[in-house]
Amino acid sequence: MTLLFDLPPAPAVPLLGEDALFPVRRVFCVGRNYEAHAREMGDTSVRETPIWFTKAPSAVCLAGGTIPYPPGTENCHYEMELVVGIGAPGFRVSAEEAQALVLGYACGLDLTRRDLQNAAKAKGYPWDTGKDFENAAVIGPITRAGAFGAVGAQRIALRQNGAVKQEAALSDMIWSVGELIADLSSLYHVAPGDLIYTGTPAGVGPIVAGDVLEGEIAGLAGIRVEIGEAE
Repeated sequence: MTLLFDLPPAPAVPLLGEDALFPVRRVFCVGRNYEAHAREMGDTSVRETPIWFTKAPSAVCLAGGTIPYPPGTENCHYEMELVVGIGAPGFRVSAEEAQALVLGYACGLDLTRRDLQNAAKAKGYPWDTGKDFENAAVIGPITRAGAFGAVGAQRIALRQNGAVKQEAALSDMIWSVGELIADLSSLYHVAPGDLIYTGTPAGVGPIVAGDVLEGEIAGLAGIRVEIGEAE
């Protein structure tokens, strides 16, 4: 049998200070994992498990360049996040066992077509078109877990055109990295190449063409992306 056409290679993320790339297999994302952000989204519910959604690997975009303003939206938002890169397989692991699956961490930016997401939520529809689109999962270089250390009170922040818009500590997450991996591994066979976007602090807001977004997490390589004109 012959394939009718070739598919592009899987996206790959550089490892900081190494001549190595992390090939992306899947992208998992967590919704409303900081209490202040949940409140600004109008969510005051008590949740027993994380809110999961996915993005296609084709949504992954390496930081450092210019991306066009997304199509089909008039209200696209930035969401700064810690990203976890999985380097070992796991299934039904405990939160304590989960750390052994982590290869490293990176700064990430989850772009959201908020108008499409809100319209879908109002009708009880999935969030797919609001969350999963080209360049919607911006990511910087991955720092190995051993070099970063334990996830704790590290500062996470985002600047829009030089002004700080989001600022929190990673310890403000409702669900810790270990708890997120444990929950995800109860739903999927977690595997090398999986990325987990762990949620965003309060302060999300709209972007426009010409904006410069700069994100940082203490101990990781920062990210920068410029928003170009819509195609």
